[in-house]
Parts: sequence; structure tokens; C-alpha cells
Amino acid sequence: MWTSIFIGIYVLIALSIVLSILLYGAKPTKSLAWLLTIFALPVGGIFLYLLLGRNRRKYKLIQDQKDLFSKLPKPNIEQINVFDGKYGKLMRLSYKNSHFPPTSGNDLKILKDGKTTFETIFHALEGATNRIHIQYYIFEDGDLATRLLKLFEEKIAHGVVVRLIYDGIGSFSLSKKYLKKLIEIGVEVYSFLPFKFGRYFYSLNFRNHRKIIVVDGKVAFTGGINVSDKYLKGQVGLGKWHDMHLRLIGNAATQLDQVFMTDWYLVSTQLLEPIKLPLSIATDPNANELVQIVAGGPDDDFPVLEQTYFSMINMAKNYIYITNPYIIPGQALVRALQTAALSGVDVRLLVSEKADNQEVSWSVHSYFELFLKAGIKIYLFPDGFLHSKIMVSDDAISSIGTANLDDRSFEQNYEVNAIMYHKQIAKQLKEDFLNDCLISNELTYDEYIKRSWSKKLKEGVGKVLSPLF
Repeated sequence: MWTSIFIGIYVLIALSIVLSILLYGAKPTKSLAWLLTIFALPVGGIFLYLLLGRNRRKYKLIQDQKDLFSKLPKPNIEQINVFDGKYGKLMRLSYKNSHFPPTSGNDLKILKDGKTTFETIFHALEGATNRIHIQYYIFEDGDLATRLLKLFEEKIAHGVVVRLIYDGIGSFSLSKKYLKKLIEIGVEVYSFLPFKFGRYFYSLNFRNHRKIIVVDGKVAFTGGINVSDKYLKGQVGLGKWHDMHLRLIGNAATQLDQVFMTDWYLVSTQLLEPIKLPLSIATDPNANELVQIVAGGPDDDFPVLEQTYFSMINMAKNYIYITNPYIIPGQALVRALQTAALSGVDVRLLVSEKADNQEVSWSVHSYFELFLKAGIKIYLFPDGFLHSKIMVSDDAISSIGTANLDDRSFEQNYEVNAIMYHKQIAKQLKEDFLNDCLISNELTYDEYIKRSWSKKLKEGVGKVLSPLF
């Protein structure tokens, strides 16, 4: 009797999941893969789908999250007229997706690697007089965390409010002892979707991958660097971690603060008031080129960052250079990159030769033959682990942020990038890219197709497993 009941319940659950996939599955190939998984693994398949496969855009964590933007005043909304320029279509796309217009009056500084980045961050934090907002995907115990704890304590003693968000899975190793100290000194701290059974169990696969610091609403940082000592001391087996970060002073910093405030509302249900600042607060009087913050996540109607990258690739006329550790693109981005290269655009990819995850590396390498055949140049960076997420094109436009070129960043993670319509920054990033290429190993199509069958098999496995990464 009980067996029949369990079978009946299982059939009802399986049928409801199949119906959900048929109704809401966004990608036919992924829908077919999940259907096969459910039928091939009767119990395990359902568990995996509930954990990893649900179309989050149909199951919003906070239904009225978009309404929050109507409660937060936007900086420089009158600058909407710049949408008519050379990159007007991209600006308008980003505005419709993320609700942030491009702003002028920003002072930008490129920060390469951990030492320079954290020196600049601590200098800004030490100057805080009102509040500090900080959120990271990975926040680990160590020298950096200890130094931050001491600084937070000093600032709170002088009346500065410190708010911290850490991702519940990315920062899983963060000790309870450290968290207790944060609370004891007065830091307002929340975990983003911590692992637990019940309400958030189905959201385990959806992470907040953003890295944001905002000081007094006017100085902000974002990019690929997490709070981890491996950016200063290296990591056994990988060596030094290389990454790129960005400091913003001005109106774009207030946009990053609003991204933080939206996430703060999500984890705490507390609606924060934005700091009212002068129209232009950049320190450089010539800082008149445009910056636009693009934030996306699984609660959005469209894959925001994928559309941004897709547009940047399609708009490239002379070159597009991409640095990213996890290039596992969907069919649209593969076609965009191939089309650009075949039409004469200089397309180059800079990828770390060493990998922090071997299975993910197999998946990344599985696309190399397709790219090389189309004339895309691929360089493997040999010195440590290259973790930067950069795209630069035509000495005119560039992107630095947290989003990789994979489905996890586009469909499952909360991400944020800064799009810079800034010639000087684009040329600086281009020069840095080319210098890194000089010390990297360039792949060639003729040599790559001669790789062993064992490598090809590993790549095939990696490609099949890529939706799970």
C-alpha cells in the first residue's frame, strides 16, 4: 500500500516537473537534457532539477523587487539624451535592463592585482565619515579579513555605519567566530541565501557573485577581486592570483550603491535611504566621459549581462579583446564571436593556463577548436591564475566587472559590471591586454587539432557537464 502511495506521489511530482519544463523551459537543448535526466534517474533526476534546473525567472524570490527601483531616485536621469551617440543602442539596452543611465562626471582608476587594489580600498575606507557598504561573493578568514575587522571597529566607534553582505555559499568557509566578532563590534551583517532546507533550498544554485564596496555613497569599487589572502600570498598549486578591479568616484558610484541597497533589501527587507550628493563629485575636472552600471540576476526578465556582452561583440569594428577565466558561452555568443572574427574583426581571448577547477577547464577548452577555426586568437596566460573579467573594443568602450562568459553568470548569479565609454580607459586596458599576450602561449588551429583523444574526451565531458558549473 505504502509503495503504491509513494509511486503515485512520485508520478505526480514528475508530471508536474515535466509540465513546468515544457511550459517554461527557455532553451530547448537544456529542456531536453533535463527531461532525459528525470527519466533516466527517477529520483536523483528530480532532486537535481529542483536544485539546479528551475527557471528562476518564473520563480522570483521577491516578487516586487523591481518596484524597489521606483523608490530609489536615479542619479542624472536627465542624461538619457546621450542614448543617441555611437553606442546609443547599447546604452539604451543597458538602461532598459538595469534602469541605470550612463553618467558623466566620473573619476576612474584601474586597479590591477590584489596589492594595489587593497591598498586603494583601505585608503578609501579609512576616509569614511558616514557609512560603508560592502558585499562579496567570497569573504574568507585571513589577514585581509582581520585588517577589515579592525578598521570596521575604529569606524563604528566614530559613528560610521558599516553594512556587510556575504554570499552564503561562496563564503561558506567564513568562520562563525569571525561573524560573531563582526556583530559584537556593531557591523550590520547578512548572508545572501545561506544554505538551509525550506524556503531557500530551491535557490541554492542562485548566488550573489557581486563584489561591491561603496564609501559614503561617492567612492565605489567593483571587479573580480574577492576578500581572500590568495590575492596577496598566492595559492598552492596555482600561484599568484591575477585580477582586475575598478575604483569609481562620482555618479557611477551612487549607482553601485543602489545595487547594494537593492541587495540589502533582499536580505534584510530594510529600505535604505540614498545619500544625496552633488550632481558631479568626481575629483578630476576633465572626467566627462561616460560610465554605466549594468546589474543583472536570475530575477530579471532577460539575461542582462549576456545581452550586454553580445552587443559589445556585435558592435566591434576593429578589435575586441576578452580576458576571462570561464569562457563557456551559449550558442548566441559563440556565433557572435565567430561572425566578428570571420568578418575581419581582431578577436582575441586571454585565458588562464592554470585552472582552479579541472572539470570547468575541460569545458572552457572544448570551445577552443570552434574559435580557432574561425580565426579567433587564443592566448594561455602561464603565470599563476588569471581571474580578470574584462572586455575592451575599438579604443572606445570597455567592461570590468564580476560576470564570466558562462550560463552561471548569465542565468544563475547576481552580477554587476561597469561599462565605460571612455577612450583613455579602453586604451589602457588594451595595452595591458597586449602586454599579457606577449608573455602568454598562443594556440594555433593546426597544432590544437592534433591534441590527444584523451583531451578531446575530457573536453566532451566538460561540455556536457557545463550546465552544472
